[in-house]
Amino acid sequence: MKPARIIVGGAVVLSAAAASLAIAQQTQPRAAQPIAPSPAQVAPPPPVAPPPPPASEAPPPIAVVPLPPAPAAEPAVVTPAPAEPAPQKPAIAPKPDEPLKRGRSGVAIMQALDKITAETMRFEAPVGQPIRYKNLIFTVRACETSAPDEPAPDAAAYVQVVSQSRDDRGRPVGAVRDVFKGWMYASSPGVRPLEHPVYDAWLIACKASTAPAPAGKR
Repeated sequence: MKPARIIVGGAVVLSAAAASLAIAQQTQPRAAQPIAPSPAQVAPPPPVAPPPPPASEAPPPIAVVPLPPAPAAEPAVVTPAPAEPAPQKPAIAPKPDEPLKRGRSGVAIMQALDKITAETMRFEAPVGQPIRYKNLIFTVRACETSAPDEPAPDAAAYVQVVSQSRDDRGRPVGAVRDVFKGWMYASSPGVRPLEHPVYDAWLIACKASTAPAPAGKR
């Protein structure tokens, strides 16, 4: 309730009741006013953590991507120095095909003719062994047959023929005379004939020796 104010001659005069109330208010003890602390004594407020974001705004999880393995170090490639070329040998011309060798036989088959009596005789003459036919002595040094690459089969013998007379007992008498020396051919007896006034002889064929080997040899 506000005190009644009386204005007298332009001055404000409070009523007795209002004056007593004002005095009473002034005489009442005042409540102690809190003393504000100084800025230096005021502790700063503790930090307030921001509220967690809502679940919908949570950051996505970080994906861990493994790193690729480091490439292995390649071995160093050492390039050898080029070797010096070897000296080339002069080209050798190929040899022509050599002819096949003739077959050698150990026995020559001969045939002889006595022109006076017309008597003929076929005999075998081992190579290197003298064979007598009447007054003629035949020694065959070689007997060969034609090789497979020759156009026609043939036989050839290298023969030495000497003449020496004999007495009634068959013993050789008189001097030895050469009658023939050279090759005889079975297919062509007239190529190298035996020239003798009484006898004639030619080659028939060559054959392998059937004589037994000497003792101690096989």
